[in-house]
Amino acid sequence: MPMIRLTVPSGALTEEGRASVQRDLAAVLLRWEGAPDTAFFRAQAWSYLAELPEGAQTTAEDDAPRFLVEVTVPQGALSERRKAGLVEEATKTVLGAAGLSPDEALRVWVLVHEQADGTWGAGGSVVRYADLVALAKGPAGA
Repeated sequence: MPMIRLTVPSGALTEEGRASVQRDLAAVLLRWEGAPDTAFFRAQAWSYLAELPEGAQTTAEDDAPRFLVEVTVPQGALSERRKAGLVEEATKTVLGAAGLSPDEALRVWVLVHEQADGTWGAGGSVVRYADLVALAKGPAGA
């Protein structure tokens, strides 16, 4: 049940990138989480695009667009290797969606937030990481 939120300055994505980046980032997240590629798990990977109004983002140096990717996953869902892969691939995905080259990678920051077990609820119940692992292995994840 991962979530991913991309915050960008308005107009910073290409037209094609804006149309595909949310699904692309959700797929990246599921892949690195190791979730099964099923309709059930794809439907649980929520992706948000937050576009800031003109002038709402800057640095002390310049006004070139910066991109913030925030990922929320259950604690224990990502090993250090998987986090590193997620950060690398999410960065490449955002750069592609913005029409930027790899040498502009420092414009993309990725924050991974791990939600402590027992603090994630869905469908009116607390969902634990072990429940998600069981779903991935069981018939609902098939």
